[in-house]
Amino acid sequence: MSMAGKCIVALLGLTGLVLGQVPSPDATASATIAGKVLSIKYSAPSVRGRKIFGADGLISKDPNYPVWRAGANSATSFHTDADISIGNLSVPKGDYTIYALVEDPDNWQLIINKQTGQWGLTYDAKQDLGRVKMKMSKPAKLVEVYKMTLTSTGAKTGKLQLEWEQHVAAVDIMVK
Repeated sequence: MSMAGKCIVALLGLTGLVLGQVPSPDATASATIAGKVLSIKYSAPSVRGRKIFGADGLISKDPNYPVWRAGANSATSFHTDADISIGNLSVPKGDYTIYALVEDPDNWQLIINKQTGQWGLTYDAKQDLGRVKMKMSKPAKLVEVYKMTLTSTGAKTGKLQLEWEQHVAAVDIMVK
């Protein structure tokens, strides 16, 4: 291929990114529980035929494995307007980063980390507020695009759910 041809191919690839074909687009999730807002900002990668979890999966190539940034690109940010409990972990109102311990793909732990604003592969375990076991299940079919949801399940209760590939991980939330 000529140099001009290579430049056109590169330009077309860049144009695709500019037009919104980002491999892991930004996404958000939020819920209002007991009048207080909880929100998450993350990047949503796709499976694209790859094995994601397990010792030889895509996540195992990250430098922090078995800790995963619970998304792609920048670290996954979490904000709560209220003091809450996530599982049995007390989380004061404020800003945090969410990670997941995925060493055992069928038994995840949610990690709430006090460090904020970092790139997704920057992880400091000394900054962990704590870890919580998640309830695991299998989706009806492959979850192609990673999805995080926050839902209200009652007057003071809610749920955080992470879904990707063949895994669904959930944890209960309670506003104090």
